[in-house]
Amino acid sequence: MNKPRVADQIVEHIEQLILAGTLRPGDRLPAERVFCRQLSVSRPSLREALQKLSARQLVTTQRGGGTYVTEALTPSLADPLLELIASSPGRLGDVLELRHAIESLAAHYAALRRTTADKSALRKSYKALITSHAQRDPSLEAQADADFHLVIAEASHNVVLVQVMRSLFALLHSSMRFSLENLYTYQPAIFDNLRDQHYHLLNAILNGDPEQARAASDNHINYVEQSLAEVDAARSPQVSGHAHFSDTTPT
Repeated sequence: MNKPRVADQIVEHIEQLILAGTLRPGDRLPAERVFCRQLSVSRPSLREALQKLSARQLVTTQRGGGTYVTEALTPSLADPLLELIASSPGRLGDVLELRHAIESLAAHYAALRRTTADKSALRKSYKALITSHAQRDPSLEAQADADFHLVIAEASHNVVLVQVMRSLFALLHSSMRFSLENLYTYQPAIFDNLRDQHYHLLNAILNGDPEQARAASDNHINYVEQSLAEVDAARSPQVSGHAHFSDTTPT
């Protein structure tokens, strides 16, 4: 068998960095001279590799501005569908059911596979989540909440799981914002419980306990589901979810 060309080896290396999430959509690659030194390759080989990646639309090169991982790599639901789901509070239960499955799995594998770098990222995202609450902005806090759970997924080092979480990120943010707005309106003191649940989840992963991590994730979603059910029961007046259509003119 022929020995793989250096340029092809560079292509494969960068592809793996993108798949693993080390290089994210929109990230700028190191400057050519620095990248060559990091990879121990020549500039012609690196340039050939980047040309191949560019032809496959994995990277884009800006004249005088460097090379970037293509922004379009960020997977997402189609915008009309996302808006439809996000604007339908009745679908929130569906989102929470999905979160049960995905986030429980992510927490389990994160506890098994987290690295030193992952631990640092987890602590940082948890701190950002707690700090965001002081801003009294549910959208900002929901963003930090979704970020925290995405970092957990990244710590699982399951490439497919990470991509699924990223594809759902906007939907998760929207559902979390809706949840927080309702929970803080009807149960203002609920933050302490949510903070503690995230803390237990964080510690289980940091301590490398996959079963405790899975349980902490499930307990958190269960609590959110139960609390939202209580909010629905307390909300007045009750609004029926059944639509009635008539083609007759009322008299």
